[in-house]
Amino acid sequence: MTTDLPHSVLPHSDLPHSDLPHSVLPLADRRVIVALDFDDRRAAEALVERLGEACGFYKIGLELLTAAGPGLARDLVERGHEVFLDLKLFEIPHSVAGAVRAAGALGASMVTVHAMGGTGIMSAAVEAAREFPRLRVLALTVVTSMTGSDLADIGVAADTEEQVLRLARLAVGAGCDGVIASPREAGVLRELLGPDRLIVTPGVVLEPEGAAGGHARPGTPRAAFAAGASHVVVGRSVARAADPVAALRGCAPADSCG
Repeated sequence: MTTDLPHSVLPHSDLPHSDLPHSVLPLADRRVIVALDFDDRRAAEALVERLGEACGFYKIGLELLTAAGPGLARDLVERGHEVFLDLKLFEIPHSVAGAVRAAGALGASMVTVHAMGGTGIMSAAVEAAREFPRLRVLALTVVTSMTGSDLADIGVAADTEEQVLRLARLAVGAGCDGVIASPREAGVLRELLGPDRLIVTPGVVLEPEGAAGGHARPGTPRAAFAAGASHVVVGRSVARAADPVAALRGCAPADSCG
C-alpha cells in the first residue's frame, strides 16, 4: 500500500512557513526522527553536532530526560529543531494533563500517552495540548518490544495487530493526533485512520535483516513510509554508524531522494 503523506506532517512543519521564525525553517526531511537514546547530555549533544543540518527532529525519551533534565529539549527547540518527547504517559488524567502542559511549555512538537490507559487519560492529554498549537498528542498502541505472548501475559487475548487497531480506534475517539506503532502495522493503520492522522513508527532498521535493538516487530524505514507511516524513528542505526549523516539519509522516504 502506498499513500500520500498527510499535509500536516510534510517535512517542514504543521504550521505555515509564515508562522515560523526563519531559524526553525528546516533543511532536513523532518519525517525522519532521530532518537537520542543516551544516558547523558554530552553524548546526545555530540550526535546532534555530527548530524548538523541533516537532522531537524529529535526524540528524547525517559532515559535522557531523567539523566539530563528538560534543558536539552528546550535548547534543541531554541536552535530550530523539533522535539518529540516520548514520555509514554500512563497516570491519572490530572497528572497526564500537567505533564503534557510541561511538554508544551518546552516547545515540544510531539508527546506520547499510553492508549492502554484508556479514553480518560488520552482525552486529558488532548485537552491540555490545546494551549500549545505546535504540540501533537500521539497514543502509544502496543510497545514495539511486545509480542502476542506478552499480551497474553497481561490478559489480552488479541494478537498484536488486533490490539493495535483496537487502541488506535480508541485514540481517534479521544481526539489524539495520531498513534505510535511498529512498521509492520503502518499499512493497516493507514487504511483505518485515513490520510490525515499521524502514524509514527519506531523500531526501524536500515536493512531487512538488521539488528532489531529489542524491537520485536521491526521494519525498514522505506517499507514503513511506503505502507503509510508519516514519520519513522531511528536510533542506533544512525547513532552507531561510522557515518551518521549517510545512515540518516538512508532512512529518507523515496519521495525525498533524487
